Amino acid sequence: MTPPDGHAGRLLRQWRERRHRSQLDLSISAGISTRHLSYVETGRSTPSRAMIERLSDELDVPLRDRNAIYLAAGFAPVHRERALAELGPARAAVEAVLRGHEPNPSVAVNARWELLAANAAMERFLAAIPSELRAPPLNMMRVTLHPAGLAGRLVDAARWRASALRRVRRQLERVADPVLADLLAELESYPAPPTGESDTPAEIDDIVTPMRLAAEGGELSFLYAVTVFGSPRDVTLDEIAIETFFPADDLTREALAAMASSV
Repeated sequence: MTPPDGHAGRLLRQWRERRHRSQLDLSISAGISTRHLSYVETGRSTPSRAMIERLSDELDVPLRDRNAIYLAAGFAPVHRERALAELGPARAAVEAVLRGHEPNPSVAVNARWELLAANAAMERFLAAIPSELRAPPLNMMRVTLHPAGLAGRLVDAARWRASALRRVRRQLERVADPVLADLLAELESYPAPPTGESDTPAEIDDIVTPMRLAAEGGELSFLYAVTVFGSPRDVTLDEIAIETFFPADDLTREALAAMASSV
């Protein structure tokens, strides 16, 4: 990992400002003086490992970026980054969750929505996607919103697109990843679908915005949920999210069961 430009305090200050926290607020919650925090941020004082960990916890700094702060302070990175295949029990847990959600589509992605693993139900949906969109790393946001992807089958497409773009913006705000910024720009450049009054059933719409797909046997409607690991110590595990699409009505539930039984 290449040491970042600038000192550790500058990086910590950037994260504090990104989180919209004042020096006074952060110093109180971290149990240090405002003067000490000011010295750290201006480079007059080099933070210890313990101080970096304490401030990073308070600012919810992603593990990948914590490693950059440690390097800038002259320390070795604390958090390893291993491939999913090397995560042992965590990998087994991811696979168990994906299998356990059958016949509902479920996928494991990283912080950029790049595909890490998918269950059989999701693979059936992805098989219909053009090969150019499935080239690795397959990006689930691109597959969903690209005109050649699922976008053409989305019912109430404008509403779902707006919801998806908000999620990408929130993720970018959290992780400040330039690759994610490029992805957001790409997604926003896709032709916007026509807007119109939603005909989503009110009993669903009042709870969550469903993904609705046109299919041969009728419209499929999905509710969306995300699972993440608690207290991760590995960079890869910190960035993994398991995204699952649950049936929002009986027709969709029956359709998913039929797809699974036909294989």
